[in-house]
Amino acid sequence: MKKLAPRSRKVRILATLGPASSSEEMIRRLFLAGADAFRLNMSHGLHEVHAANVALIRGLEKEFSRPTTILADLQGPKLRIGTFEKGPVTLEVGARFQLDTNSAPGDATRVNLPHPEIFAALEPGSRLLLDDGKLVLRVQTVSDQVIETRVEVGGALSERKGVNVPDVVVPMAALTDKDRRDLAFALEQGVDWIALSFVQRPEDLAEARKLMGGYGHLLAKIEKPAAIDRLGEILELCEAVMVARGDLGVELPPQAVPPLQKQIVEAARRLGKPVVVATQMLESMIKAPTPTRAEVSDVATAVYDGADAIMLSAETAAGDWPEQAVAMMDSIAHSVEHDPGYLDRLHFTKTLPDPTTADALAGASHSISTTVTAKLIVCFTSSGSTVRRVARERPSVPILALTPRQDTARRMGLMWGVHAVRTKDIGSFEEMIAKAKRMALRHELAKGGDKIIILAGVPFGTPGSTNVLHVATIQGDELKGHGDG
Repeated sequence: MKKLAPRSRKVRILATLGPASSSEEMIRRLFLAGADAFRLNMSHGLHEVHAANVALIRGLEKEFSRPTTILADLQGPKLRIGTFEKGPVTLEVGARFQLDTNSAPGDATRVNLPHPEIFAALEPGSRLLLDDGKLVLRVQTVSDQVIETRVEVGGALSERKGVNVPDVVVPMAALTDKDRRDLAFALEQGVDWIALSFVQRPEDLAEARKLMGGYGHLLAKIEKPAAIDRLGEILELCEAVMVARGDLGVELPPQAVPPLQKQIVEAARRLGKPVVVATQMLESMIKAPTPTRAEVSDVATAVYDGADAIMLSAETAAGDWPEQAVAMMDSIAHSVEHDPGYLDRLHFTKTLPDPTTADALAGASHSISTTVTAKLIVCFTSSGSTVRRVARERPSVPILALTPRQDTARRMGLMWGVHAVRTKDIGSFEEMIAKAKRMALRHELAKGGDKIIILAGVPFGTPGSTNVLHVATIQGDELKGHGDG
C-alpha cells in the first residue's frame, strides 16, 4: 500500500473519463495530478468501458488507501429534430419553417419533431433553439401536429440536432428508458453519486430517488431556466447540485449565466449542499497545453465563490492534454487558496446554522479553530452529515472525516476541504481522543504541540447524534506508534 499525502487544496476536482482517459495509466496520472473524483458520462460509452473504469478507480483507491468518488451522470431527455432528405439545409432569417409530427425526411421548409410533449407545451411567441442555440425560431402558431415558426437567427442545419425550449416547462419524464438502464448499471457498480440531467422541477427527482432505493446520493444538474425558479425546492430534495453552464448558457443569454452561477453556489452553500461548477472551464485545453487567461480567471472565480468542486468535461474525456488540464486546475486552485483575502471572500456568503445541536457545534468548531489556532477539525461520522455541516462553514483548517462506512467516505470527494478516512468505529470518549490524535499524525495533518478540534456523537455510532466538541493537544510522546491502527 502506497502513502499519498492529503491534498492541501480545499476545493475538489472532478474529472470526466472518456476515450482520452479510459486507461489504467491515464486514470492513475489524473489521480496523481489532483483528481479527487471521477465522472462517468452515461451519454457516451458502453457499459463495459464504464465498468472497467470503475474497477481501475477502485484499484487506485485500494493501492493508495484513499476513498475515491465516482459520479455517474445520466444523459436525461435529449430533444432532437428528425432527418433531412437531401442533407443539411440552410434556414434564412425571416423565412417560415415548420416542425411537425410527420416522420418523412424534411427539407428547407419543414422537419419532423418526434416529441409530442413539446407541441403540448409551446405557445405562440415561444422560442425554439436548434443546434445548441445557433439557430433561433419564434413560434407563430401551434397545434397537436404542427408548429409554425419564423426564423430569427438562421444558418446551416443538419439532421438530428438538439432542440432547446427555454420559455416553457416541457412536461417530460426526467428519466428516459436509457437513463433507467444506466441508473441500474451505475448502482450495480457501486457508484457514489448519481447526477440527474435537465431537472426542471422538484418532482423530477422523485423517480430517480425511488429507483435508487436509498443507495448513493443524488446530484441535480441545474441547466434549465425553469429550475432556477424553483431552486430552493430542488435543493431541499437532493444532496448536491451542479451548475451545468453548457445548456444553461444555451437557453439563457450568456451574460445571464455568471450571476446565476453565483446565486446557485450561494444557495447551495447556505444549505450545506455540495455544489459543483462545470462546463468549459478550461475548454481551450482540449487542443492546447495551456489555457487562456480568461479561462484561468473563470476557474479562479468559482474557487473564490466557495464552490465545493470544479469539473473538467471534454478536457479530460476527449482532449489532447488531460493530465495537464487537471494539473492546471490544481495549480489555479492552490494559487487562489493562498491569496490572503481568500477566506474573507468565502465568508461573504453567510451560512446561518439551523437550530440544532449538530449545527451549533459545527459553527462553533470553525470559530474555536480560529480562536485557539487549531490545526485540524476531526469529525467522527457515520452518515457524513456532521462533516457536511462543518464544511459549510469553510474553516481555515483541514477537515479530517473518520467513518467506519466506505460509502460515506467515498461520497466526501465532492465536499470542500474534507480528507476522508475509513477506520474502525470508536466505543468510548478516551478512544475518540486517542484515535483523533493518532489519525491526525498518521495523515500528517498535525504534529506534536498542535491543537485539534474533535466532533462526535454520543452514544458513539449513532447517525445524526453529534453532541460533543472537544479541544485536544497532541503531546510530544504521542508521536511514537501513531502508525498503529
